[in-house]
Amino acid sequence: MIGTVLCYVLLPAARLLQALRDAFSTCQKNVLLAKSPSTQIEGVFAATTGRSVPEEQEALLQQWLKEEVGNLPASESVPAARKVSVTLTSAWLEGSELLMTSLSDLNTPPEVTQCADQQLSELNTLASSELQDHAVTELARLPAEETVTVAGSAPWAALVPQADHQTAGCAGINVEVLNDDPAVLAWSLACDAETVPPVLPAQPIQDAVPFYPVPTEVPYHEILWRDWEDLSVQPCVLEQVSKNTSLFEFRVMSYNILAQDLVEQGIDLYVHCHPDILSWNYRLPNLLQEIQHWDPDVLCLQEVQENHYWEQLEPTFKEMGFACFYKRRTGTKTDGCAVCYKHSRFQLISLSPVEYFRPGLDVLNRDNVGLVLLLQPVLPEDLGLKAVSPLCVANTHVLFNPRRGDIKLAQVALLLAEIDKIARTTEGSYYPVILCGDLNSVPDSPLYKFIRNGELSYHGMPAWKVVSGQENFSQQLYPRKLQAPLWPSSLGVTDKCQYVALCRPKKLGRREYSRDFLLQFRFCDVACERPPQLVLLEGVTDAKPVASAREHSAVTAVLKRHNSLSFLGKQCSGVIQHSLNLTSVYSHFLPHRGRPEVTTMPMGLGATVDYIFYSAEPVEDKAGECSSRRLYKDGALKLLGRLSLLSEDVLLMANGLPNPFCSSDHLCLLASFGLEISSL
Repeated sequence: MIGTVLCYVLLPAARLLQALRDAFSTCQKNVLLAKSPSTQIEGVFAATTGRSVPEEQEALLQQWLKEEVGNLPASESVPAARKVSVTLTSAWLEGSELLMTSLSDLNTPPEVTQCADQQLSELNTLASSELQDHAVTELARLPAEETVTVAGSAPWAALVPQADHQTAGCAGINVEVLNDDPAVLAWSLACDAETVPPVLPAQPIQDAVPFYPVPTEVPYHEILWRDWEDLSVQPCVLEQVSKNTSLFEFRVMSYNILAQDLVEQGIDLYVHCHPDILSWNYRLPNLLQEIQHWDPDVLCLQEVQENHYWEQLEPTFKEMGFACFYKRRTGTKTDGCAVCYKHSRFQLISLSPVEYFRPGLDVLNRDNVGLVLLLQPVLPEDLGLKAVSPLCVANTHVLFNPRRGDIKLAQVALLLAEIDKIARTTEGSYYPVILCGDLNSVPDSPLYKFIRNGELSYHGMPAWKVVSGQENFSQQLYPRKLQAPLWPSSLGVTDKCQYVALCRPKKLGRREYSRDFLLQFRFCDVACERPPQLVLLEGVTDAKPVASAREHSAVTAVLKRHNSLSFLGKQCSGVIQHSLNLTSVYSHFLPHRGRPEVTTMPMGLGATVDYIFYSAEPVEDKAGECSSRRLYKDGALKLLGRLSLLSEDVLLMANGLPNPFCSSDHLCLLASFGLEISSL
């Protein structure tokens, strides 16, 4: 009975009902034709608790058939729209199983069994032929899930069949998979268009719902596998590390974890994701497990929602041995940046939150923030009289808007000025610096080149081009162009990304009078008058100021303003610089795949916007070629390894970001460093 019913899942409604009637009658007759008396048959049915006698089952079937016949289309030649795959419920299964069991228990004669098998074979042949003709059309025209209730019996659950090649010839669908694993369900949404039949109905049926492939277990850990690249064995690193030099090794992770408020505000960006994998209750355990697995010593997070940080993240990180610091974005924003470090590996020297918002400045009118920390590595006690340099760690999330490159550039300049203040030593050099964050700019964009090469000529550059490279707005008639100076002198930041107050540190214990300052008084009125008590000495005190010196009064006024205007420097010509010598941990290209690395996939397009920069030593170009790309080698801070990134095609295989395996729309960045340990 079950096989007969299931074989007709895709037949036209009238033919299906007729087949059900015939099959039920055949099975009933086979029981009644058995050699056992009819009273024995009735006893078997009556002895079963909760099961109807054959007459009741026949009546129920006839009632259901009458109700459904009224809903049939006028013509049987046109396949009916309401074809469903039938899943039998427990009560009806019990009645069907009883019929099949009775045949075997009553020692059915061979001729009866042969008759039933022959009829079942004919039905299967008919069903398979109909499947080939109508499978594609009928699957596309299925209505939403509905339930047909039969009076006095359990309902028939009508489910939308799943469009999957593996289930084209099957009627049974494992519904438990849909409810057990939301991660597996999400993967079903990402199947290629090849699994969707190319033939669609000319006019879609109203109230129809989309159907998805049957969810199957996807080896996410294989598709999204990321290799650890050990760079410490490379010859260039081995040459720089002497045999007698020991290193303080540590790991740094940068991760944009996707604030839940931003998910709900921009839900259209995540239409490819099943709602279950977008919930915070699903994503939080995944994020924490990923962080715990890679075990970083310094953790820089972006898009950290404030209530989630104080209620969940900070308590969990403290249990993991982290000391945590958080800075929420200004204004009404609910997310921000966090920097955490293991207190067993580092001690805090100084902390400096950075707010980019400046009232009244159009170039700094957004609510992005940053954090700059100066950490002291903690050496093991058994090393004795050893010392290691402090480490400056910065974390930020720059404005996203691709059209406002001027704001992005000003935000980065302000952050570099804060790093310059925190990382500068008393001798004028810098402690090693690690800069992490989501900069919302792609590699080789002007902003990226400015951070890496230390200089950018921005005057007249379109605002969309200066930073992001995320979108091309070259077709705009009147694009915004950057003008010099980029920010006013009231900001107190020079063209070299330094605070004006810290550019020329004063020497303690004495006043500083520059030559320019003293020259301001050379032709003043007091200097032009001869003191009456001055003894006249020929060749010494007989010289008098030149009368024409008063013509230099205008120059004197300019000299008085020298200190306040000197910070403009090259900025008047649209050039800004910095002196931190930063280079990227990643090369932004996968040579073994011939594709660029990506760290995020907005709207299905891969891009690199997340970075880890670190201090290095510039190297002269031995070839003597004039190149705008600065070359570096490792200095006191050495790059020992990194976690490989993925390419766009690989992420597309996993339905992009986020997915059931990666619970953010960004990939985490991870690098291993070594700080040289010196003797006292």
